[in-house]
Amino acid sequence: MNVSFAVRFSDFDSASVPASYLEPHWYAVYTRANHEKRLVPEIQARSLECFLPTYTSVRRWKDRRVSLELPLFPGYLFVRMVLRDRLLVLQIPGVVRLVGFDGQPAALADNEIEILRYGFSERISAEPHPYLKVGHRVRIVNGPLTGLAGILKKRKNALRVVLALDLIQRAVAVDVNATDVVPFTGQQLG
Repeated sequence: MNVSFAVRFSDFDSASVPASYLEPHWYAVYTRANHEKRLVPEIQARSLECFLPTYTSVRRWKDRRVSLELPLFPGYLFVRMVLRDRLLVLQIPGVVRLVGFDGQPAALADNEIEILRYGFSERISAEPHPYLKVGHRVRIVNGPLTGLAGILKKRKNALRVVLALDLIQRAVAVDVNATDVVPFTGQQLG
């Protein structure tokens, strides 16, 4: 005896559906190598909000110098969506998976992604950096990244803050002035 069940999301009442399925959040999307830029228009074509932070890198070839826009977090981009719409993203060729735990996508802190989006719209000086967990922790109090916390590093005569996204184990270094940071005494960064 063959029995088939057709269940639609609309068949459930909203009380039995977790809130994460109904509210939009930012999720990290793990991509195939060098597919980040190609995926942005595909995701936007599905009416989803997408964020791919980039930085400018000057590469020297034999006969010339080339300025390239490269992903700040290689292999990742960020999508704001309602979790129930995750198949819209997962069906795109080049998408490997949504980052999470135990097979469940994990939402990123909305305020952190919004601060990063604003900061990169202001064209801050940033570049990828090895992921750090130990160091002198500070909070940025001035500039487009106000509110974010990271690890302070010295580079020649300048200061940098290494901002980490723990979910994807990636970090980015941004240049700051000494007056733009204060010691951070909280237990968690971000």
